[in-house]
Amino acid sequence: MTGSGTVKRIFTAPEAEAEMEEHTEIEAVPGGLRGDRYFSEIETGTFVEWGPDEQRHDGYDLTLIEQEAVTAIEREAGIELAPGEHRRNIETSDVALNHLVGQRFRVGNAICRGDRLCEPCNHLQRITQDGVLQALTHRGGLRVDILEDGMIRAGDGIEPLE
Repeated sequence: MTGSGTVKRIFTAPEAEAEMEEHTEIEAVPGGLRGDRYFSEIETGTFVEWGPDEQRHDGYDLTLIEQEAVTAIEREAGIELAPGEHRRNIETSDVALNHLVGQRFRVGNAICRGDRLCEPCNHLQRITQDGVLQALTHRGGLRVDILEDGMIRAGDGIEPLE
């Protein structure tokens, strides 16, 4: 298991393809972040559309990305992403997100479980720039389920529980 890290920045978008909005704090509940495109009775994200009577899929509550990965693709591939342009909810530092797949951990006051890697997709490349797909492969972040609600604030810790 990896050590502790830090929440650096928090982002949500009210609907699919809308510009990401930065927050200093946000409420996390099982089902997502209040105000995000993937948190509503009928999902409005780009990749999912399920109604209130349908089974919700795992890994859509929250997405994280390492700030170090964003910095690395700028240095290595010359790809500079504006804040939130990576389309992930939380930028972290000092935590190896790939190691959190299948693990329980705390983000701020919320208890979470890493579901799977959040690999980049053609949609991300289409709305950003050529090369981002390859540059972020295996370091595009982590898809997370929120198990217990809590507030998440910039500067909060990310701590393993197991």
